[in-house]
Amino acid sequence: MPTDSVERFLAALDPEHREAVGATPREEQEQLAAAWERELESDDELDTLDELSPPAAEAEAARRVLERETD
Repeated sequence: MPTDSVERFLAALDPEHREAVGATPREEQEQLAAAWERELESDDELDTLDELSPPAAEAEAARRVLERETD
């Protein structure tokens, strides 16, 4: 299991987005990973999902972060 926040963020992404984000500079990856961690910590809806399926909660938070970044 990855322990680095960037590695964890990348693991939560679907394969297509993982490849695209993995090709970006490390600094950008770190910013996205930090936003992802904030999303996981701040959203109560994700807390409930996390109790049922931590990987699903992480994937949903990653999807939200990328969606915000591309808008």
